[in-house]
Amino acid sequence: MVDSVFVMPGTVAAPRGGILCDLHNRYETVRETLSRIDKAAREMGLPNISTRLVEQNETSDRRGPEVQYLEIFAVSIATHHMLIAEGVKPVAIVGQSIGELWALAAAGHLSVEDAARLAVARSQVLTQQGWGGKMLAVGVDGRRAESLAELINHPHLVLACENAPRQSVISGPEALIEHVERVADALGWPSLQLDVPHPTHTPAMAQAARALRETAPRVPYGAGRWRVRSPWMGRDVGDDDPVDLVAGALTSRVRMLHTIRELHAAGADAFVECGEWPVVTKFVEASIPGVQCVVPLSESDPVEAVRALVADSTDVGTFRSRLAAPSRNGDGPVVRVSEPASAGAVATLPVADLLTRTAVPAPAAPVSYVAPVSAPAPAAPAPPAAPVTVAPVASPSPAGLDYDTVLTELRTLYGDFLGYPPDLLGEDDGLEADLGVESLKQVALLGRVSDRFDLPDLRSDSSLLTAGTLRRIAETVVRARAEAAGR
Repeated sequence: MVDSVFVMPGTVAAPRGGILCDLHNRYETVRETLSRIDKAAREMGLPNISTRLVEQNETSDRRGPEVQYLEIFAVSIATHHMLIAEGVKPVAIVGQSIGELWALAAAGHLSVEDAARLAVARSQVLTQQGWGGKMLAVGVDGRRAESLAELINHPHLVLACENAPRQSVISGPEALIEHVERVADALGWPSLQLDVPHPTHTPAMAQAARALRETAPRVPYGAGRWRVRSPWMGRDVGDDDPVDLVAGALTSRVRMLHTIRELHAAGADAFVECGEWPVVTKFVEASIPGVQCVVPLSESDPVEAVRALVADSTDVGTFRSRLAAPSRNGDGPVVRVSEPASAGAVATLPVADLLTRTAVPAPAAPVSYVAPVSAPAPAAPAPPAAPVTVAPVASPSPAGLDYDTVLTELRTLYGDFLGYPPDLLGEDDGLEADLGVESLKQVALLGRVSDRFDLPDLRSDSSLLTAGTLRRIAETVVRARAEAAGR
């Protein structure tokens, strides 16, 4: 049998309208759960949560942090009920940041209504504190990120999250985060400020934690049906008070990397994301190359994706053979289990919350940023080489660059950045559709291409993001260099 772990994202981008339409129509448990969340929301003066998620093209003009949290909760718990209805039984449930609250509700430790009330209470105390902090994702391991924070030596500037081998998050006062960002840039470490409504996981949140403990309604706590593993406590949740759990997480470090590896070492074969896009499963793939990850709602047919997982559970041999070959869960190639992770293996820095807490508008597709294990400097111009044979369709440009030369350099540049062998990158492969290179990654890569070929206008060429192939980019570079040489 395949032992599956359900993972719950925290504050990701607002879900798409209609995302739960099919699940709502198929499963009575989903309909009942959404109705209960709606009832709790109305009692707290909030609009119905399920309406926009079930009805296509439905919009809401009342989306504050509380509504967004409850929408994410609704998507997570509905996905959980679909999985259970289709026969997938978790060996454990793990939540990232506020996602721990979703995990407690899914496991049956808390009622759906109490989880919704506690999520709103948490949001309200954070808003009331109004702390001017920021969170910075850095593409290095936790030890280096912690050392970087300690250089500045401020009690509120700390390593907040260890998400993957080369992805950490630092939380602290905004002015100090900007200093950290400049230092990271000087060291060549990729970094990304997170546009979060409530920066947390720092001692600066002690006031909000106290307020939550004092004001949040005490909720009854049940034994639960499933095991819940807490990434900030580093252990299973026992008879802990739910309010204390949520409050304690506000000031504590989230050790997702360690939690993922512990569960895998204990026998977990597959990780299933109860959310719209790969967020926590990105950390899983970066932490355990080759492990099976499933994100049902990111598939064209979520139910069929779940049933395939159930089929794998009845045929372990099939599952093992799939792990031994490159596969895709809807988000790019997976490293072969029989091979060591390459030196260029990457960890994802999703904008929709490296720590699962970003309040950005929901994009048409998941947006994320990828940081390499080592942070190479932009590729230097290649030394003069022997003349190459040019294909008839790619004659040399006046700038001295031909299509084949540019394509070769692009393959090397993209391969180094993404951790793929250059020959894996086909010139007509869709960067997003076939290789899993999402929008923000492509923006970062276009910046490198722009610097490499001295084409500043390339950064703003949105057509290269929608086209998304190396052929299109190479042709654009050759043409732009020719035009620049002719001026």
